[in-house]
Amino acid sequence: MAGQGIRLSRRALLGGATASVFAGSAPRARAFGQDGAFHPRLLLNAGRPLDAAHASGTSRWSWELIRRTSAPARLSVGTVSADSTELLAEPFTVWLGSEAVAPLSEPEIRGLRTYLNLGGVLFVDDSSPEVGSFGRSVRQELQRILPESPIVQLPQQHVLYKSYYLLDGPVGRVKGLPHLDVITAGKMVRVVLSSHDLVGAMAQLRGGGWTFPVEPGGQAQREFAMRLAVNLAMYVLCLDYKDDQVHAEELMRRRGRLRR
Repeated sequence: MAGQGIRLSRRALLGGATASVFAGSAPRARAFGQDGAFHPRLLLNAGRPLDAAHASGTSRWSWELIRRTSAPARLSVGTVSADSTELLAEPFTVWLGSEAVAPLSEPEIRGLRTYLNLGGVLFVDDSSPEVGSFGRSVRQELQRILPESPIVQLPQQHVLYKSYYLLDGPVGRVKGLPHLDVITAGKMVRVVLSSHDLVGAMAQLRGGGWTFPVEPGGQAQREFAMRLAVNLAMYVLCLDYKDDQVHAEELMRRRGRLRR
């Protein structure tokens, strides 16, 4: 159902704007880089090494999207710097960490501001929400990047919670807050902030098995974390194509099946 007839939003054309911004030429329509595939790239944190324990979670994210929806996705772990022109090649980036981030440089601030103003989506995932230092520091940096845009709670009725699965709220490796925080531009979500370590719930060991236990809900909670990840991916792919009543009957049927 959701894997067929996917309608890409304007944000899916972000890659085509790269030439316009950096070379002065007219934008060319490109969806998710060259192949239209979902790719949760990791934002590099000011020269700090990649969090290898969590990195596999982005591959699992793509795999779950393919398995559950048949939407195209890349399984490779991609990375990108905030001050690189490659940031503009695709419309979705994941910024995760467990420690406070250093203040961004001016080129990094300009890069992220351009990315978000062109329609890119940034997912901020605190890997240690029990401590919270990463989340607090990123919020400070976001105030520098988008000083006119407040961070607000995502309403429970937002389409992100029904873009594929019907969800009552977010969970990840930990239960966390009962809501996601966001920065929006009109109806469009530009930044999603999670205090749940969503990527950690999907991280896997090389030999198989899960990298981190999920608390307090165990495997059932991990499943709902996977569903939230799929919803995020589908929201980026499709914007809010389900934000209308034409899908209401099917959504209600699915809600009934999931709660049995």
